[in-house]
Amino acid sequence: MMDSVQRLLAGDQRTLSRAISSLERGSVEATQLMKAVDPHTGGAYTIGITGPPGAGKSTIVDRLTELLRRQGLTVGIIAVDPTSPFTGGALLGDRIRMQRHYLDPGVFIRSLASRGQSGGLPRIVKSIVRLLDAAGKDIILVETVGVGQTELGIMGVADTVLVTLMPESGDTVQTLKAGIMEIADIYLVNKSDREGANQMATAITSMLHLAPLDSDWSPPVVLTQADAGAGIDQLWGKIQEHQHHLISTAQLEHKRQARRKQEFLETVEEELSSRLKTLIENDSQFVTLLDEIAQKNSEPYSAARSFLDSSELQRAWFDPLLAKPD
Repeated sequence: MMDSVQRLLAGDQRTLSRAISSLERGSVEATQLMKAVDPHTGGAYTIGITGPPGAGKSTIVDRLTELLRRQGLTVGIIAVDPTSPFTGGALLGDRIRMQRHYLDPGVFIRSLASRGQSGGLPRIVKSIVRLLDAAGKDIILVETVGVGQTELGIMGVADTVLVTLMPESGDTVQTLKAGIMEIADIYLVNKSDREGANQMATAITSMLHLAPLDSDWSPPVVLTQADAGAGIDQLWGKIQEHQHHLISTAQLEHKRQARRKQEFLETVEEELSSRLKTLIENDSQFVTLLDEIAQKNSEPYSAARSFLDSSELQRAWFDPLLAKPD
């Protein structure tokens, strides 16, 4: 184990890849590894790229990576693709879009399936970000699925959040609803060579002036044409400005502390849910209760409350639920 830890901290790409796979499987080795590398995290800066499908998020990531590598910075990329609700599979198309970076030893790319998680990101992304951080990556780019206004999960991962839009994003008022307005640190209007780009940028700026700000940072609006590389330098400049703002106001450390607390709570919830599912599958009485509810012989809400209040449940369920799994 210590040998793997040392190789990962030295930035070995294969060790990093195996560590992420181990984490995805939920193995005991992954738990030990995360504990060992955690003291070595905190040096990377994480940038989240979100927005509706088709806005050019992958191209933004590709071009931004190119710029960062020219500056000598190492980059970790986590690209999340939607999971099919029917097959459980994912296309992982970002492997195709960013293939020119795969041979670069200073870039590590990992595609993940969303696993049906709401908010655009599976919980495991937070742990993978820390692995990339421990492996010495300077910048970590996290591209989300692109589910629009409900895509708030990126706030729990990134230091700076980029919201990518395009002239064809649709009705401006619909596009700029409260959900997506509250998560952006920087707005991009990509595909700016198309008609309506300037109007979209003006509309965003106007909406920002009307919206109450929770901080003294006013999100800028950047016009980009990512396929041609236009506006990427300006974008990186705005990201650096936001980073300096967070550091100078001590908000960066506060945000990271809050994210660690949230990750702990989410991990507990996810683990308990997994163990509960296992218990359900092996408990004949519970299966019977579910059948009664399905047949309308019992009402779901009251049955759930009675079930949770049962002292017998405390002994039969909660003790095994909290016990260390085999």
